[in-house]
Amino acid sequence: MSSEAFVLNKQIVADKSPRIVYCLATMYITIDEADRRPVYRQIAEEIKVLIARGELEEGVALPPVRQVADDLGVNLNTIAAAYRELQKEGLVRVKHGAGAFVASRQMPQQTEAELRKALRASLTHLALAGLPRSEIVAIVNEELQQFFANRR
Repeated sequence: MSSEAFVLNKQIVADKSPRIVYCLATMYITIDEADRRPVYRQIAEEIKVLIARGELEEGVALPPVRQVADDLGVNLNTIAAAYRELQKEGLVRVKHGAGAFVASRQMPQQTEAELRKALRASLTHLALAGLPRSEIVAIVNEELQQFFANRR
């Protein structure tokens, strides 16, 4: 995969919020301008999904920070922060002058209690948004199906 394959698209989705989509072949990174999370965190989360699904395999080079920043129209420190976050989590290895590479498809071991805590926080957000239990279950099931349908 070469970094030349990266393409920037701006989409308006059904909810009318503008999103920036960064594409490598059939892999997409979406930045939702209406999302309250910082852009660097959105980028890091999108890359994590690609790694978890197997769409970015160990050893694959991520595009250069400067290129992604230019393509997305963001400060290069934003992209560097996303890559650093992934590096801290053990998913990406950054070699100065050589770029960033997927280091692992697994994060360092977490206890089941830690993993459940993160899941519980997400479920809490859904409940606080006023969604009934049946809709939360449907959303979780739909996300599980989509996640594992694309996993290699």
